[in-house]
Amino acid sequence: MYDEQGAEYIDCINNVAHVGHCHPVVVRAAHEQNQVLNTNSRYLHDNIVDYAQRLSETLPEPLCVFYFLNSGSEANDLALRLARHYTGHQDVVVLDHAYHGHLSSLIDISPYKFRNLDGQKEWVHVAPLPDTYRGPYREDHPNPAVAYANEVKRVVSSAQEKGRKIAAFFAESLPSVGGQIIPPAGYFSQVAEHIHKAGGVFVADEIQVGFGRVGKHFWAFQLQGKDFVPDIVTMGKSIGNGHPVACVATTQPVARAFEATGVEYFNTFGGSPVSCAVGLAVLNVLEKEQLQAHATSVGSFLMELLRQQKIKHPIVGDVRGVGLFIGVDLIKDEATRTPATEEAAYLVSRLKENYVLLSTDGPGRNILKFKPPMCFSLDNARQVVAKLDAILTDMEEKVRSCQTLRFQL
Repeated sequence: MYDEQGAEYIDCINNVAHVGHCHPVVVRAAHEQNQVLNTNSRYLHDNIVDYAQRLSETLPEPLCVFYFLNSGSEANDLALRLARHYTGHQDVVVLDHAYHGHLSSLIDISPYKFRNLDGQKEWVHVAPLPDTYRGPYREDHPNPAVAYANEVKRVVSSAQEKGRKIAAFFAESLPSVGGQIIPPAGYFSQVAEHIHKAGGVFVADEIQVGFGRVGKHFWAFQLQGKDFVPDIVTMGKSIGNGHPVACVATTQPVARAFEATGVEYFNTFGGSPVSCAVGLAVLNVLEKEQLQAHATSVGSFLMELLRQQKIKHPIVGDVRGVGLFIGVDLIKDEATRTPATEEAAYLVSRLKENYVLLSTDGPGRNILKFKPPMCFSLDNARQVVAKLDAILTDMEEKVRSCQTLRFQL
């Protein structure tokens, strides 16, 4: 990215510009379709059918019905409606610290937001974040996937004892606002079993992590095993490389239940000719430039460089991630793992002064989050970590100087 003075920044966080800022193929696709036709999506157009077909080829076969919208928030709101119509239930189970969008319906199921606003609604039930670094079941637990899934089972049972009925379990496939969390493999399939037994559906929120970001797979939920298939998948942000487009994919039974209400779903601009042309262009770039494989190789390289920083700098407590979704957990003390909140904010500010754009997340705002455009390179990784190393070294020297001064006084 460049500022108005022409200064060049390395962007480590803009997962919206998925295949790169202003990618010429995407820009050209939007411009060319705009010159021909862009209109209300009531008008039939081949682009929406072509795009749905291309998306279906990336997903498990049962996920074959697509609704197009304008934003990730709209997608999650529709997913909530689909779940409630299909199950006939009202309640939702979510993970602690989750964020699913800015609409009122989604603020209600986002602990990250509602804890600072109107509080938790009676129809919302919160399960522990499956965090094996900070949560109740950590890296030394023999089976954290089962342990965290049993927490969901406990939450569901507690709700049922109060006469509540579960419509859905919502989870980011890789919780981002929660602190760049990598749920233990097998966790989702066991959670889905508990949710299905309660009559609910599983909603995988891929808005921040889909479209090849994890490298090994096109969708992050696929990290949980080839046999796991969500009932609903929501997409946004990266789907349009900055263009306002989003999507909900679901199964025939869920879609049929929704249609049976007789109240059609309509979105004026969702799935417009231009939006679908942009979506197709993004898929073309991902394929032609082999960005999924690129995310695997560059992400592995970046993780290794960051692990070297963990050895060198005590403030780096944990490095976790997959593909180009990486979190660096900064701590004050190794034994207590106290979040180094102030230090993280200072580090991000210093990096910006050094032309690196990074941000923090997590309950303690101490997790450095890496979610760069997929074209992020090996050289970018080297430059960013070198600057990170230099600033951490400088921070440590300042701390030592202060300690020496206090000792002398």
